[in-house]
Amino acid sequence: MTADRYANLCIGITGLNANDNPGPGIAVIRALKAGLGNNIRIIGLSYESMEPGIYMHELVNKTYQIPYPTAGTAALLERISYINEQEKLDLIIPNFDSELYNFIRISAQLQQMGIRTYLPSHEQLALREKVNLGDFGKKHGFNVPADRKLFRIDDLKKAKEDLNFPLMIKGKFYEAYVAYTMDQAIKAFHQLSATWGHPVIAQQHIKGTEINIAALGDGNGNNISIIPMRKLYITDKGKAWAGVTIEDPKLIDLANQFAKATNWRGGYELEIMRDADDNLFILEINPRFPAWIYLTAAAGQNQPEALVKMAFGEMPEPMNEYQVGKLFIRYSWDHVVDIVDFQQISARGEL
Repeated sequence: MTADRYANLCIGITGLNANDNPGPGIAVIRALKAGLGNNIRIIGLSYESMEPGIYMHELVNKTYQIPYPTAGTAALLERISYINEQEKLDLIIPNFDSELYNFIRISAQLQQMGIRTYLPSHEQLALREKVNLGDFGKKHGFNVPADRKLFRIDDLKKAKEDLNFPLMIKGKFYEAYVAYTMDQAIKAFHQLSATWGHPVIAQQHIKGTEINIAALGDGNGNNISIIPMRKLYITDKGKAWAGVTIEDPKLIDLANQFAKATNWRGGYELEIMRDADDNLFILEINPRFPAWIYLTAAAGQNQPEALVKMAFGEMPEPMNEYQVGKLFIRYSWDHVVDIVDFQQISARGEL
């Protein structure tokens, strides 16, 4: 495929929310435009009318609402078929954990429609889920904090006895809270179970330095790109609001070990805690690009651009060099739009 062909692709992107817990979509779009040029056509795929990316017309050419993942694969495929009739999509890049199962399941049908994806398998997706992370660590020799699955308050009391406070109380898909008391743990349990369902996970709290690694696996046990980032400012939801690229062979080795153990295909993020003894603990493995993914492009390894090329059968050479000390600082911006736009996406599901 020629460079000109990449420059005129039509790409569907999810994850357009950009609040204090932002989705990766806007950062992925920025990276794609930086790497492939402004002629690519970006089709936003949204779940709610208040996702800011819907109204960022300098980045998103048109947006269509799609059904929530709970609606199932048939509803998603029907909606994507309609969107494809209007837009002739070349590629879809999903950016939420909870939607990946459905997109993986319909990937063969999408391919028949001329729509490419570059996603992990269902088996790869399952092995790194929070409920399976402890077993995964034991099997492959990774340091993972001890955890317990919570279905009832009694399970939480038992977890407190086994792991002691403070505890990390985590939702099945998203969100995590530090609990220093049983009252805080119970509140977090009820909130997370109501939002994400069971089980909720209680995880041993590890003190140290928080580091994230964004990487891109080729599906054959190798990484095309690895960028480690140390968090400099963290929100109350545990999200990086500022971070800086760092150089550390141990982090590169850890990502390479993960790719080798899983044959991971596509983008992923390792959330790491380095303790006082320089041990690296894997806290979470996110099966898609992180919200800070634009930093990879700014540091010299544009992972979303590379994923696009891999989706079309090109295998880029592994990228080993990047700029250390590249700092990102997230900020809020009041984006003013007309109420008519909101009414249109709410009523018609398109804008």
